[in-house]
Amino acid sequence: MRVGISEVFTSIEGEGIYLGTKTLFIRLAGCPLRCFYCDTPYALSMGNGRYYSMDEAKALIGSRVKGNTFKANFTGGEPLLQHEAVRELARYVRDELRLKTYLESSCYDASRFAYVLPYIDICKIEFKLSDAHAVMDSHHGRLLENELLCLRYAVEHGKATYIKVVVTAQSRREEVEELLGMISGDGLGKGIEGFVLQPVNGTGEPTLEHMLALYDTVYKYHPNVRIIPQMHKVMGIP
Repeated sequence: MRVGISEVFTSIEGEGIYLGTKTLFIRLAGCPLRCFYCDTPYALSMGNGRYYSMDEAKALIGSRVKGNTFKANFTGGEPLLQHEAVRELARYVRDELRLKTYLESSCYDASRFAYVLPYIDICKIEFKLSDAHAVMDSHHGRLLENELLCLRYAVEHGKATYIKVVVTAQSRREEVEELLGMISGDGLGKGIEGFVLQPVNGTGEPTLEHMLALYDTVYKYHPNVRIIPQMHKVMGIP
């Protein structure tokens, strides 16, 4: 088995409820989605990564770990595109390096998510709104079904789980409320540790009024909602 990796580095977590923690980032190459606001376009193509054997990849990851690192993020690109490799690397990171494992995924494939889940400690379940243009409009419903299934798997297996939704000036309150109704209707809301609204920066950036309106929409269902931008961009770090 070989794995395409874009980069491995230690930095500070800039997103979500684990903001500010010292983190080893393992960025996998390749992504089947095409969100207009993607901030890592260099990792979208499998061809932009370097290929390693499992032993080489483990040695690379082990060499980049620094003291007092809180967790290792499997990110991308889209890590589920190489789910077999991610499962093996996550097992190595958790069992041998003794780090918490964290999966950052668009959750586009629930079966692949379930495959890697036994070796993942923390799950960020990202729901793509239709204005992200991650997939063709005709496929968005199927993407949503997979995201909801991934959320169910993570909660039912007792993983530390939170939800992230990237919001833009075009994000509709009605769509957010419909999503919240699906989550709450399935009884999954009680199993999440946080609900993060992440505003895009630059093209499509929402106004403060729009962000507050979306916050109020989520607050009715999840009072622990937070609006958190990508702080690593503010700090000027990778």
